[in-house]
Amino acid sequence: MTRNGQRLLMLIDDEPAQRRLVAAIAARRGWRTVFAGDFETAIAMLGTPDGMALDSIILDHAASDADAAALIGELRERRPQLPILVLTANGSAAAAVSAMRAGATDFLVKPIASERLLAALEVAAGGLAAGELRPLTEKLSVSLAFDEIVGSAPQFRAALAIAAKAARARVPVLIEGESGVGKEVVAEAIHAASPRSRKPAIAVNCGAIPANLVESELFGHEKGAFTGAFERKIGRFQDADGGTLFLDEVGEMPLDAQVKLLRVLQTGEIQPLGARHPREVDVRVIAATNKSLLAEVEAGRFREDLYYRLNVVQVTIPALRERAGDIPALARHLLARIAEQPGLRQIGITDDALALLGSYDWPGNVRQLQNALFRAAVLCEGDGLTRADFPQIAQLAAGRPAGSAPPQHGSGNAGVTLFRPDGNLRALDEIEADVIRLAIGHYRGRMTEVARRLGIGRSTLYRKLGELGIDQSAA
Repeated sequence: MTRNGQRLLMLIDDEPAQRRLVAAIAARRGWRTVFAGDFETAIAMLGTPDGMALDSIILDHAASDADAAALIGELRERRPQLPILVLTANGSAAAAVSAMRAGATDFLVKPIASERLLAALEVAAGGLAAGELRPLTEKLSVSLAFDEIVGSAPQFRAALAIAAKAARARVPVLIEGESGVGKEVVAEAIHAASPRSRKPAIAVNCGAIPANLVESELFGHEKGAFTGAFERKIGRFQDADGGTLFLDEVGEMPLDAQVKLLRVLQTGEIQPLGARHPREVDVRVIAATNKSLLAEVEAGRFREDLYYRLNVVQVTIPALRERAGDIPALARHLLARIAEQPGLRQIGITDDALALLGSYDWPGNVRQLQNALFRAAVLCEGDGLTRADFPQIAQLAAGRPAGSAPPQHGSGNAGVTLFRPDGNLRALDEIEADVIRLAIGHYRGRMTEVARRLGIGRSTLYRKLGELGIDQSAA
């Protein structure tokens, strides 16, 4: 960590635009970024004061013609505990496999989504050097029909039923759910089941585009429309003409761009930057958000009129912890898809491993589960994954931070004791009090998060604190 308390990131990348984007996103969470244009410069910088103070490294797999695996190996040899993240091109599973086998912590797929980069950096700051805990693995590039999406939980099937019914109409759809639940998978299924299925389906991550470029990206621009506009650009709306435009992280869209999006939804016309006349487009919009857009409206960060335009049909995808019974079938399905990637093979999974996966609450949802399975499959030398292939998940499921020593017998952090010394069950209110204390400690007193994880409201949580005699500050 640098002297002023900032965390220090080295970015090995020779692309100026991507450098600026990564540095700007990282700065939101107090990271300072230093740059190396090639692998040789990166190695040389490790001996400088900045290099000695590094908290994480991100390298672009295409930053040099040199062997990325060799660099990762050298970085790992010099800094065994330093998190190393690799940027790969979309769909480049072979590069990801090679990088992880060489010692990379994890990989991100370009273009970089801000929430996933920030999640990676937060885990890096916490000193977790293995990528199982990060919700960073992108979905594998296979679109699924509704009847191919794995999951039998009632609330999940109900959400899919709403989406399938909406697919036949032209109306906008708003998909809400936590990061990693599979919102893009559902959006692709809507497109595939719609009359537009033979037309383009274009996805745009609004959180991955610099604010000053959102309008150009969505609506296009004419040559000379602004400084740096050296040629005409076709926007995503025109690319999707006749088909579907999926706007992921729509809550990150700047307010001025929201005004133009509203106009497109109202009129069916776009106005490229610098163009004299509008152009008609026939586009079905599906938007997704990991936030409550209604809360964003109330906070003044999202236009109310745009919210109601997008929210003609709302589909809410439940978190994976709310459908834990789906995990065994989902894990087997994901392993089958992972096996199709270059450099990987068919691999099984044992019942004890499935039991472990089912005992964890997966804050990163399906994407995190897929990431854990991908990493385990890459590193596994046997024919099936066992509990031993998921060491960090085992530690977290046991209620202790990854990398910490196992709790001593009788420790309050070891879990919740169900039985008395005489072999009889403890009273329910005693168990409930222990669970609440454990949750308060685990989530460091963040009572909104405690209530959400326990599946109760904040008012209910505070009532239980009083009834059970729990001192919040001492929990």
